[in-house]
Amino acid sequence: MFTLALCRPGATCRLRHGWDRCQACSCRGFSTTAGQGQQVGLQEKQVGADLEMPVARREAETLFQERPEPGNQYLEDALLRSYLEAHLPPKVLEEVSQELEGFGNRLLTKIGPLGWECELNPPVFRQYDAWGQRVDHIVTCSAWKRMKEIAAEEGLIAEAYERRYSNWSRVHQAVKLYLFSTASGGFNCPLAMTDGAAKVIESLGVPASLRNAFDRLTSRDPRKFWTSGQWMTERRGGSDVANGTETVARKQPDGTYHLYGFKWFTSAADSDMALTLARIEDAEGRVKQGSGGLSLFFLRVRDEEEKLNGIQVQRLKAKLGTRQMATAELWLNGAKAELISAEGRGVASISNMLNITRIHNVIGAVASMRRMISLSRQYALKRVAFGKLLKDHPLHMQTIARMEVQTRGAFLLLMEMARLLGLAETNMASEQDQLLLRLLVPVAKLYTGKQASAVAIEAMESFGGQGYMEDTGLPVIVRDTLVLSIWEGTTNVLSLDVLRSLTKSRGQAMAVFFSTVQNKLESAWSSAELQAAAQSVQDAAGRLARFCRGAASEGAAPMELAARDFSYSLARIYAGALLIEHAARPGSSRLDVCAAQRWCRQELCPAAAELRNGSYSAEESSLDGALVYDGSPAGSRL
Repeated sequence: MFTLALCRPGATCRLRHGWDRCQACSCRGFSTTAGQGQQVGLQEKQVGADLEMPVARREAETLFQERPEPGNQYLEDALLRSYLEAHLPPKVLEEVSQELEGFGNRLLTKIGPLGWECELNPPVFRQYDAWGQRVDHIVTCSAWKRMKEIAAEEGLIAEAYERRYSNWSRVHQAVKLYLFSTASGGFNCPLAMTDGAAKVIESLGVPASLRNAFDRLTSRDPRKFWTSGQWMTERRGGSDVANGTETVARKQPDGTYHLYGFKWFTSAADSDMALTLARIEDAEGRVKQGSGGLSLFFLRVRDEEEKLNGIQVQRLKAKLGTRQMATAELWLNGAKAELISAEGRGVASISNMLNITRIHNVIGAVASMRRMISLSRQYALKRVAFGKLLKDHPLHMQTIARMEVQTRGAFLLLMEMARLLGLAETNMASEQDQLLLRLLVPVAKLYTGKQASAVAIEAMESFGGQGYMEDTGLPVIVRDTLVLSIWEGTTNVLSLDVLRSLTKSRGQAMAVFFSTVQNKLESAWSSAELQAAAQSVQDAAGRLARFCRGAASEGAAPMELAARDFSYSLARIYAGALLIEHAARPGSSRLDVCAAQRWCRQELCPAAAELRNGSYSAEESSLDGALVYDGSPAGSRL
């Protein structure tokens, strides 16, 4: 049972950054510098004094809890700093560390409050003006506009394309985005699509017609900086763009195209430009179906007069989370666009964008996990329950420690992808590196999306009833985290994508995976503390290899049933190898070793475990449908 602070009539309530209490309230906490008994005694004394006060004399009912107050995110993230120290060249480390410390201060004092303002002032759709003229204006708050300027000033996109730190530029960018994510007020999403669009244009060789767009997407000048949308989802489907895309493109005499269709989800609908898929009509008005009929187009959202480019905004989506960002339904009614892929090669051309946005999804997932743990551990230093601080309750500390281990594994997966991407973009990646990157992107995206949801909800619970209160900001993080298993492909969709990538590589990707895992374990065999963990990873990799050989002889159906467990196995084994590699480096801490040991205590190869249980048999598959539809009319037909 807890008491909420209630403002007296006429009091002005101002929320700042999710944690400030009502200004009219008398919110008195307890000292955390005194001894534990003194803290509890002070709390009880204050409660008694307030209860003795006549209700009519009280200005407000008070809640005797102090808010958690994390400091500079960069300085407080030991794993992040130790990773950079272990990998970056000394000169790069010196420059990057100094910049990140300053960025951490800016996040704490400037960016975080702006992010909360974005949450309190979500976008509003004004379809008509006062005189009945249709304007389709999406109104965003000043904080959202300022966030766009900050993204340019900090080079959150530019950093990756300037490559001032060569192959380490992507790591540097990923770290800044990781720190920025939960403070950004949802602006991390348009940045993901902006980065993806820049990557697509760069992969096309930056044609002259797209030079201006590329320069703006990668600009540090707030006056020039553009953001981009990614308009793929239509009414008939989400990830199934091959069969769900109805938008058509009609060629004009000047060589441009006019697009006609309905886009069901368009995130960051206030962006300056977009990349989108459409089917080109021939002279008879016919289009080619399937993925081979899709081409990729570039379009400006508004023309030079700031009028919408043949676009009508139908409505803004009412979403569970990411409410700070405008997601809209759009009619394309003659939107002028430029064909930028070869005809029928749209899906292949946009794949670069999807890889980048999926990495950004991982960044958001890991950032959410780290932020929730940071708040939880700070709260545990202040909150007294059952006569002692939460940090002195072993079960509470065990719960947070388990979340910490999951977050560490996810973080190292993220850094590994950023490292490999940096190598690829500077022509330093081997063929093995590129195969590994192609495999890890969907694996890390699907796994961290699930991890983030679990950690966010568990961390919210660590605050008790306060975790459920909107003005703490915690529900915002939870809501925004839940979409991460859906954006850029759901868990099952990406699990099947993993299988396709393995098939396409003809076994080479798995060979690279196993050899890389073995290489990362090498330094651990000489460590008595890490040998057992390394053996667990090696044994799990062996079970997975045997699973692959057995599945190959069973045909496609069992492997499809195993796709999710198989992807989880890849993620757990690889993250385990990364944790062990990090713990085995010179200068590692005993907590690095502890995290690696604890990660490797879980089932690292659930695919093999479920195979032993018979989960992928035809009989089990038929029972799945029967269980799901038991008692429904559909059940009688199964």
